[in-house]
Amino acid sequence: MRWLLLCLLLASHTAVAKPRGLEAKLRTGDVVFHTSRSSQSAAIQEATGSPLSHVGLVEVTEKGTYVVEAVQPVKRVPFAKWKARGVKGRLLVLRPEGLTEAQREAAVEEAKRHLGKPYDWRFEWGDEALYCSELVHKAYAVGAGVAYGKLERLGELKVKKLEARLKERYGRSVPMDLELLSPASLAADERLTVVHSDFPGLR
Repeated sequence: MRWLLLCLLLASHTAVAKPRGLEAKLRTGDVVFHTSRSSQSAAIQEATGSPLSHVGLVEVTEKGTYVVEAVQPVKRVPFAKWKARGVKGRLLVLRPEGLTEAQREAAVEEAKRHLGKPYDWRFEWGDEALYCSELVHKAYAVGAGVAYGKLERLGELKVKKLEARLKERYGRSVPMDLELLSPASLAADERLTVVHSDFPGLR
């Protein structure tokens, strides 16, 4: 009897807790956004006119729920930790329409292929280094054959007030023709449907 109680006690400590609340609604391949506390978050918000300054991909496993994200470096972190890093814990969760579970899983596997790569502070489009929305876009484009979001030129964004910061990053010749993809552009793609939003007025 004591042996049985001991086994039950050990099992209760080693079992993975079932997700609750929002985490229970998440699915592998969901696209999650928040307002980052990073040093460049305010500039991203200014340039895009959106509070969404960071984005990642959800992976739901038997051991827990994670987010694959491009920070320094590209990494995979527990969802609860990722959520807590956002300002006020606010999230926008979007889910691709019309894709199979296999396609969503393939997108996440493609994102994980880049784990360990450095963050791209210059927002260029190569695979040697990546920024957050670039990682999500490429994960779905390569892994599932669907390209979400729209590339925009740097000069098309609201960068007038950011001239000094841009020169710090790029030098005197700021590449206004540089094509990039922002978290706001991803969030505006109507093929992604809202699962959850804490942002008033968004979608």
